[in-house]
Amino acid sequence: MFEGLRERFREVTPKAEFCSLRALEERNEIVSVRQNVLEPIQTYQDRGVMITVVEGGGYGYAATADLSTPGLRRAVEQARAWARRTKGRMVIDFSKIAWPHPTGDYASPVAQSWDEVPLSEKIALCKRECERLKVDERIADHAVSLWFTRSDSLFLTNEGGEVRQSIARLYPAMRVTASQGTESQTRTYKAGAICRQGGYEILERSGFLTAAPQLAEEVLALLAAPNCPSDTMDLLLAPDQLFLQIHESVGHPLELDRILGDERNYAGTSFVRPENIGTLRYGSDLMNITFDPSVNEAFASYGHDDDGAPAERQFIIEKGILKRALGSVISQSRTGIPGVANSRADGWRRPPIDRMANLNLEPGDATLEEMIGAVDRGIYMRSNNSWSIDDSRNKFQFGCEWGQLIEKGKLTTLVKNPNYRGISANFWNNLKRVGDATTVDVMGAPNCGKGEPNQIMRVGHVTPAALFAGVEVFGGD
Repeated sequence: MFEGLRERFREVTPKAEFCSLRALEERNEIVSVRQNVLEPIQTYQDRGVMITVVEGGGYGYAATADLSTPGLRRAVEQARAWARRTKGRMVIDFSKIAWPHPTGDYASPVAQSWDEVPLSEKIALCKRECERLKVDERIADHAVSLWFTRSDSLFLTNEGGEVRQSIARLYPAMRVTASQGTESQTRTYKAGAICRQGGYEILERSGFLTAAPQLAEEVLALLAAPNCPSDTMDLLLAPDQLFLQIHESVGHPLELDRILGDERNYAGTSFVRPENIGTLRYGSDLMNITFDPSVNEAFASYGHDDDGAPAERQFIIEKGILKRALGSVISQSRTGIPGVANSRADGWRRPPIDRMANLNLEPGDATLEEMIGAVDRGIYMRSNNSWSIDDSRNKFQFGCEWGQLIEKGKLTTLVKNPNYRGISANFWNNLKRVGDATTVDVMGAPNCGKGEPNQIMRVGHVTPAALFAGVEVFGGD
C-alpha cells in the first residue's frame, strides 16, 4: 500500500502552514466456534488515507481510498477548502499549534506470527476448547473465538515527518452458559478482556489454552450458589473487573475534550473541571494511574499518536492527586492544560480525537493472599458482566459474574449475581490496598465507543487486583 505514497504526497502537498497524510491498512480475521459448530470465517481488509490541512488559522480534513496522485490531490483540495471555510470560526487558531513533524517506527512484539499458523490449526483449536466446555447437560451454550487484526500505518507531514507503525493484535474469547430450571449463569474467561498486542503466543501466555475446564466447573457452581448479600463491606476486585472500573470512572472523565464539553450531546460530560487539574484529590495516596503506550503486549501501545505526537509514559494521577488530563495536542493548545499523546482515530475515514490508550493502575506491595487476609468482612469479585455510569462519569454501578465472600481473612461462600455501586472520587479515595506485580494482568477492550460519528477504539488497561473499603454491595435476581 505504501509504495510510492510518500512521493505522491510530496507532489500534491499544498503551501499551507501544516499538512499531513495518515495512511492506514487494516486486515481482520475472525475464527469462531459455537456449540461445537464452526461459524463462517470472517475476513475483511480496509485501506485509505486522511489528509489534514491547517491554513490561515482554519482546520480541514478529507479522506479517500483513491491513493493515486489525482486522488490525493482531490483530498488535499477538499481539506484545504474546509480549512479556508473554518478560518476565524474555530475554538482556537489552529495555526498557533506547534504541530509535530516526527520520525520513527513502531512494531508490536510478535513471537509467533498469526499468518504462520494454518487456518486449519486455528479452527481445530477453537473446536477443541469449545468441546472442553461441554462437560454437563446443564451447559446450554458455549463458544470460543479468535479475532486477529493487523494494522499498518504511515504518517507524513509537509516538513519531512515520517512515522511507520505496524500493530498486531489478538483478542481470544471464551464463554459458557449453564441453565437449570429458571436459573442461568454465564462465565467468560477473564471477562472477555484478553486483548493484547502480539501473535499466536498470546494464547499460551494468557492462560487461554488451559481455561476451559475451570470455566465450565465455575459456571455449574454458580447455578447452585446463593445470591450475593446486600451490605456495605470491603470489596476486593480482580483485574478482569478493575480494568473496566479504571476505564469508566478514570479514563472517560479525564478525556479533555469531554471535560471541555465536546461530548455532551452524545456521551456526556465529566464531573472533573479544568481547574481541578493539578489539585483534585481523585483517590487515596495508593492511587497511581499512568498513561503508558509503551507497555509490552498492551492492547493500545504505539510509538506516536495519530497527530504525530511521540507517545510517552506519564502519571495522570500520582499519590491520589490529579496531575494531567487525557488531552491531545489540540486540547492542550485550547486550554494550556498538560496532556498526553492520545489523539487517536478508529480508521482512515475518521479524524483523531482525545482517547485513552493504555491507562494503568500501578502495582502496590500486597499479594492477593495479604489483601484477603486483611479483610474481616468483604467480598471478592471477578469478571465484569454489566456496567452503568451516569453522563458525568460520576455515579456508577457494576455487576460481576463471580463473587466470593471474605470472612475473617478467608475466602468462604461462593455467591452469584454480585453487584456494587458508588461515586467515582469517593470510591477511589477508599482504595486501601493495591496488589503487587504477582496480581497484575494485561487487560483491554476492543469496543470503546465515543465521538460523532461514532468511533470504536481499542484500549488497554494493565492493572493489579485492589481492595476498597466501605463499598455498597448488593445481589440480583
